[in-house]
Amino acid sequence: MGGKTKDTEGSQGIGERFQGETKYSPEKLGGYGLDWDSFPESFKDYETPLARIELPKPELGGDPNIWQALFTRRSVRDYEVARSMPLGVLSGLLWATQGITARYGTTHFRTAPSAGGLYPVETYLNVRAVDDLEPGIYHFRPHKFDLELLKRGDFGRQLASAALGQNIMADAQTGFIWSAVLARGKWKYRQRAYRYIYLDAGHIAENLYLAATALGLGVCAVGAFFDDQANGLLDLDGVEETVIYMASVGVPRADDAR
Repeated sequence: MGGKTKDTEGSQGIGERFQGETKYSPEKLGGYGLDWDSFPESFKDYETPLARIELPKPELGGDPNIWQALFTRRSVRDYEVARSMPLGVLSGLLWATQGITARYGTTHFRTAPSAGGLYPVETYLNVRAVDDLEPGIYHFRPHKFDLELLKRGDFGRQLASAALGQNIMADAQTGFIWSAVLARGKWKYRQRAYRYIYLDAGHIAENLYLAATALGLGVCAVGAFFDDQANGLLDLDGVEETVIYMASVGVPRADDAR
């Protein structure tokens, strides 16, 4: 403990370079202003989705005690594959993760915090078994509170393959896939935006855990995945927008229910 570690080559790895190149110092912060003419779009809309589905009012029932939810929160990996999830419950989970709670000027405040109120994280879903939703890949629009259908079919096996073979992404009723639109964060924070983007994703995922726990559902966050394969599933370029995090969400097996 307390010793310094080096890689086998004795040189800095990408992690060390990332930390070093995104450090703030008085010298680096001087002489930089925000270019409001290049402010990126705050929300993403697909021009021609296969369909747009207005979400019902979120079901926010369950045990409302936040302390109990914190105490009982666990990662759940076993799901009742034959069960389906009510659409209102999915609506509640989406609202808990990125629902809009207030507006101030052009800023839309959400249930999870974001550095500078820039909200670079987008939410996609692989829906396998949700009432009143056909299986497919969807994109969530917080400002409209609806879903855009991008692809029809159950892509759970492809998603599990992208997640290094973790079958929980195929067995769950739905899989959350979070991407980052990098320009939103970099517009203000330049290279340090990468630090904030992952913090934002962590806030969102914890909201999902707590909301799902209160509703009796199980969640398991997934950070290990093949980037190009995950991006390919969503038709993202991996440069301007790239997958950064995932989570399986489902009905726990009876012996795993809380």
